[in-house]
Amino acid sequence: MTRALRAIEADPPRLLEALRAALAADGPALHPIAIGAPPPAALPATVPQRIAVVVGTSGSTGRPKRVALSTSALLSSAAAAEAALGGPGQWLLALPAQWIAGLGVLVRSITMGTEPVVVGSGGLDPVAVAAAADRLDADRRYTSLVPVQLAALLEHEGGRAALQRLDGVLVGGQAAPAALLARARDAGVAVVTTYGASETAGGCVWDGRPVGDTAVAILDGRIHLAGAALADGYLDDPEREAEAFVEHDGRRWYRTDDAGVIEPDSGRLVVTGRVDDVIVSGGAKLHLGELAATVAGVPGAGEVLAVALADDGAWGAVPAVLHTGALDAGEVRALAVAALGPAAGRLRLVRVDRIPVTATGKPDRAAAAAIARRR
Repeated sequence: MTRALRAIEADPPRLLEALRAALAADGPALHPIAIGAPPPAALPATVPQRIAVVVGTSGSTGRPKRVALSTSALLSSAAAAEAALGGPGQWLLALPAQWIAGLGVLVRSITMGTEPVVVGSGGLDPVAVAAAADRLDADRRYTSLVPVQLAALLEHEGGRAALQRLDGVLVGGQAAPAALLARARDAGVAVVTTYGASETAGGCVWDGRPVGDTAVAILDGRIHLAGAALADGYLDDPEREAEAFVEHDGRRWYRTDDAGVIEPDSGRLVVTGRVDDVIVSGGAKLHLGELAATVAGVPGAGEVLAVALADDGAWGAVPAVLHTGALDAGEVRALAVAALGPAAGRLRLVRVDRIPVTATGKPDRAAAAAIARRR
């Protein structure tokens, strides 16, 4: 059996109403798009009956995908979040609702039986966030942010106070700097780091631990995720679907693009970077995730992002790190070489006012590399 698939602008009140119908199988499946965006090209007229939502990815590292999520996957994700948070509550929506993090806030609001409060400024204006947070009136109150939002709110007295009044502040979309998380916790913010993807209906690993029935495995250094929140696959993209969703040990897994380890003592998942972050420079291997972590640990570094630049010479790739702070290039190179080996000696440091991000708030690696090349 099939059901109609309809594109819908991600205006939260309209999308919330349509989402209720989609989850109850009383309306068409939905493909949320940005407000004012043109209709998506080549959108199928129908999808299998079990599919409730089709979510686009940001395409920060490649061609965007359309992720097909079943009603069961979305409800499983919401139930896991409610259990991990300690009970139902009201949500502050500060993220675009066409992406999985913002959409997840709406799904949780439906399953928790509360009305979300929407930030109308895109979620980066601390004054607007604080004003919206003041309208939350439930006993328990939550929000979901990306790291750049958390940093901006902590810098603003009203934004910081708004965060302090919340019972849970989920932070995901990218790895949050340890220093930022420490600042938030020192300020009394109930911050929880989340890891997941559109393919897992959002964050399914919180503070390094699986929620719900999520299972985590590391195969050849790559993170694999399984559980009831897994997507059905990609619309009209069987080749990439076969690469991303695999079977082993009698179970279906999502094969991520992230590298990681499970700490033997705590059992926590630690994401170490992307599997394609290893470059060869001057004949030596260098992991860009480890390079970024090394630079981020230098006092005054600010936010950082490591990218690879092509080199026409014989050395191969060149590592570059964008940062928003104040650093001495010679000192940082010496530290990086001592920690990571000679390949880090060709490091280029590029100071920027802000790290470029995609519409979902994730680092825009293509834009970052372009900035580094221009500098």
